[in-house]
Amino acid sequence: MSRTRTPVVTGWFAGEGDDFRLLGTRCSACASVFFPREDAFCRNPGCSGGELTEVPLSRRGRVWSYTDSRYRPPSPYVSDRELEWEPYALIAVELAAERLVVLGQTVPGVAVADLTVGMEVEVVPGVLNEDAETTWTTWHWRPTGVTA
Repeated sequence: MSRTRTPVVTGWFAGEGDDFRLLGTRCSACASVFFPREDAFCRNPGCSGGELTEVPLSRRGRVWSYTDSRYRPPSPYVSDRELEWEPYALIAVELAAERLVVLGQTVPGVAVADLTVGMEVEVVPGVLNEDAETTWTTWHWRPTGVTA
């Protein structure tokens, strides 16, 4: 049986392989870029507002900070309470071109011990969860040069 691949959040990312990108929006008046995307108004307090257009964000950035998740978060986070909790590394990545910091999980197999502030990482497609019918897709950060 094949599962339907469904983004966890529609409109935040698109593509496959080397074409995978996070999607933000850019204000036509002040050129501010937003992620998560903003579709209603420019969040820059110094801007009188402009048209917001979708833009693909940089695929690479540098680790700004990181930590690990050693506990099962409370509801509404969905996880199978019958399974043992698997810790994962969570990193904040600064995209140099956009000057944004984007939070996300690392790819499976990359732990806090593998990370350093300033190391280069790239965004890749990831899986957040699976059930009988659906594979819930998201993004992960992977150190450059790692193919796993």
